[in-house]
Amino acid sequence: MTRVSEVMTRDAATLAPNATMQAAAKMMDELNVGALPVCDGHKLVGIVTDRDIVVRAVSAGMDPNSPVQSIASGPIAWCFDDDDVQDVQRKMAEQQIRRLPVVDHEKHLVGIVSLGDLATNADGNMSSTLGAVSSPSAPDR
Repeated sequence: MTRVSEVMTRDAATLAPNATMQAAAKMMDELNVGALPVCDGHKLVGIVTDRDIVVRAVSAGMDPNSPVQSIASGPIAWCFDDDDVQDVQRKMAEQQIRRLPVVDHEKHLVGIVSLGDLATNADGNMSSTLGAVSSPSAPDR
């Protein structure tokens, strides 16, 4: 059995809830990532993606200096660092998510696991996970 801690990306960059959307976009550009966990201290409170910025903010004409907490996805899905990779793959497929914050048992953020992490390190079933995550979903409006 492979644990999430064996495949995840550690030391993920984070944003404070009051960080601006523009700062989030710049950080994503600099780090070449599509999502950043939003943390209030050590507590994970959300995640903001490049898609959140475009679909929830830019398309609605929001001010780029608005806080990320106003567009961050929630309630936040997450997993424990000692969870089995196959269980996490199922969770990602069921919820159609590409990235999942990873917490320890004190619920402090310790990393993030992405489809890419799973594809390059996991031991199977990635095609079904990728298919489930990538299938069209119903609009949330």
